[in-house]
Amino acid sequence: MSSFNIGRRRVGIDVAPLVIAEMSGNHNQSLERALRIVEAAAQAGAHALKLQTYTADTMTLDLDHGEFFIEDPASLWAGSSLYSLYEKAHTPWEWHEPIFRRARQLGMLAFSTPFDETSVDFLESLDVPAYKIASFENTDLPLIRKVAATGKPLIISTGMASLAELDETVRAAREAGCRDLVLLKCTSTYPASPENSNVRTIPHLRDLFGCEVGLSDHTLGVGGAVAAVALGASVVEKHFTLDRAEGGVDAAFSLEPAELAGLVQETERAWLALGSVNYGASQAEQASKRFRRSLYVVRDMAAGERFDRNNVRAIRPGLGLAPKHLDSLLGRKARQPLKRGTALDWSLVE
Repeated sequence: MSSFNIGRRRVGIDVAPLVIAEMSGNHNQSLERALRIVEAAAQAGAHALKLQTYTADTMTLDLDHGEFFIEDPASLWAGSSLYSLYEKAHTPWEWHEPIFRRARQLGMLAFSTPFDETSVDFLESLDVPAYKIASFENTDLPLIRKVAATGKPLIISTGMASLAELDETVRAAREAGCRDLVLLKCTSTYPASPENSNVRTIPHLRDLFGCEVGLSDHTLGVGGAVAAVALGASVVEKHFTLDRAEGGVDAAFSLEPAELAGLVQETERAWLALGSVNYGASQAEQASKRFRRSLYVVRDMAAGERFDRNNVRAIRPGLGLAPKHLDSLLGRKARQPLKRGTALDWSLVE
């Protein structure tokens, strides 16, 4: 397993995690707002901007009853038909090019999640540098094969998928030509709770499938993402909006600009803090060694006077003998007169 590039951005555990700002439907059907979201994401330090590419007709049927209607009162989208929800949330295809162009101008990667084969063809026409498969499509093997056949890096969210299903998905992707793969631990509830996030799965995914791993995070805040990086995540995806109070289909579990900036900063700090297995004083700690405890004369002593616990103590700083030598020193004689505050070394001892 090795790191790889998406565009000019390296992805892997040897570099800081890639932070993806997911716009989803938070543009509220305004291109002007969508472009402001792009600008805010770039200003916050996100490395990539992601869209979702579908139409209501490619997602479902225009029916408003039975399984096509969201009745669950706990759902953010209760009272909507699937069709009306996707009508409200979709990003018009003619917006993709100006959104992607603005993201690239601001130094971000720009790509999308396709939800059917026509959207893959469309995104190929825009020469996206990578693809993302959503959790709800992670068992759609024909779609996964279509995307994998482009040969571009593929990021797959693993929400709801059993281990057997993930094995099928990864095999399908690799057999169709995918070389650069990232699996994202994901909990497909909106929002998700920390206790249901199970980010300890992340290193297990890496071990099982030999690929890069990360987190698609629907929890509130950044704690889950920081924990994921500590467990080896090289990609973190979060939904993003300008202001949750302004609404939007996914606003309730989206980060605002200051929060996204915090996510970028704290995930990079977490990655930096991992370092490597290390014992002893690091280079940065060398100067601090002088403030360890060591053995000092704490009362003026005459030549030939014996060292005891009244005239020798282990104190700071650390320029004398190490405290471990105290027992060996006690009862021995001073070679010369010693002033209070003298750092002891063996040349001063008979």
